[in-house]
Amino acid sequence: MIKFAERLRELRREKKVTQSKMADFLGIKLRSYQNYEGGSRRPDYEGLVALADYFDVTTDYLLGRSDVRG
Repeated sequence: MIKFAERLRELRREKKVTQSKMADFLGIKLRSYQNYEGGSRRPDYEGLVALADYFDVTTDYLLGRSDVRG
């Protein structure tokens, strides 16, 4: 899941959004979101879909199964 953490961080930085804003968007604590980017936690299905929609990428891209964003 390292690829997920790396891609999530990259996408967030591209949009110039803080980790705190992302946590608020997902309705989770900041530390939980930081764990996503750190690779020690993973979002649930609903969170994964919400992230893909927010960044306008596929879940496969987020998970590192594809290099095609859309």
